[in-house]
Amino acid sequence: MAENICIESIASISPLGITKEDICSNYQKTTHLLKEVSFGDTKAWVSSLSESAKLEVNTIRNSNSRYQNLDDSVLYGIYAARKAVEHAGWGEKENFGINMGSSRGATGLFEKYHSDFLNNNTAAVLTSPTTTLGNISSWIADDLKSKGPTISHSITCSTALHALLNGMAWIKSGMTDKFLIGGSEAPLTPFTIAQMKALKIYASKSNSAYPCRALDLEKQENSMVLGEGAGAACLTKGITEDSLAILEGVGFATEPLKHNISLSANAQCLQESMLMALKNLAPGEVDVIVMHAPGTVKGDVAEYTAIETIFGNSMPALTTNKWKVGHTFGASGILSLEMAILMLKKQNFLGTPFKEYDSPAQINRVLINAVGFGGNAVSVLLKTPKT
Repeated sequence: MAENICIESIASISPLGITKEDICSNYQKTTHLLKEVSFGDTKAWVSSLSESAKLEVNTIRNSNSRYQNLDDSVLYGIYAARKAVEHAGWGEKENFGINMGSSRGATGLFEKYHSDFLNNNTAAVLTSPTTTLGNISSWIADDLKSKGPTISHSITCSTALHALLNGMAWIKSGMTDKFLIGGSEAPLTPFTIAQMKALKIYASKSNSAYPCRALDLEKQENSMVLGEGAGAACLTKGITEDSLAILEGVGFATEPLKHNISLSANAQCLQESMLMALKNLAPGEVDVIVMHAPGTVKGDVAEYTAIETIFGNSMPALTTNKWKVGHTFGASGILSLEMAILMLKKQNFLGTPFKEYDSPAQINRVLINAVGFGGNAVSVLLKTPKT
């Protein structure tokens, strides 16, 4: 029998906070963490880091002269990675791999350097090395003094869960016993906001109690809101007394592209990824699904339709965190994973204001979905190690 791969630790930096206590507390509240911010001549709803989180980022930036010119996405990743490794008890120079992805990468620095180029017709010396996508994992590896493989990638909104797939594959190959995975995103910049608004999927109502209505299947308008943050998890072979969750199943699928943000009405890619993650497990064995649910009309309904198709009369309790913290692109999957682990550990269902379900009597299995532009889906099935 193949040995289990488990999540040994997980850490994040996001609008929810940086400590386990703050994150748990914010999840218990029915209020969102979104605010309206000016971007040039326009305003947009966003979810930004807490003040305590921003202080931690500045502390890292000022701790090393080499960190002064790094993008926020790199610093967010360094913070989350440090905490995850610390919680797992991994030492310096230990042989573990790193796969930290990002959808957009160094958005802030890229926009700054490009603006400077348009004004001066020259590029700053550090433009290329500080804006490449590999920048995030490389700096994390340097900061942690790790000796294993270092990987970066971008698969839009399913980036972090693809990192988990990679980490599992490396461990199963026997080439390493440990892998640090995650995603980091700092997308709250004028150009990134403008791109989302151009797609007509961004939240526009300023008088709504909940600007992002993710998992509200009755909404008539798109309501996606961007958030920022990072998360990292330590994967290990075998179950220990400290294991947070067993990675019981994973699935992935990609839809044929009909347009650049293609997702079919019944989210075929998610149906396939969920079925792969379930393997031979009966649908009724899943207690909760943390949906991708970005807050768009078509996206939320398509995913719900896919879940209905797979689970039928055995529908688990459904939830998402995007109504509260926004959509963090490449980091969204790892934040959903963290939410799932909280529910497994605390045995407390974290719902949304838009959909009511009886809380499961027990939470033993949680399925997490993520899907990116182009219909690139990943599903991860977590099982409590306590059973």
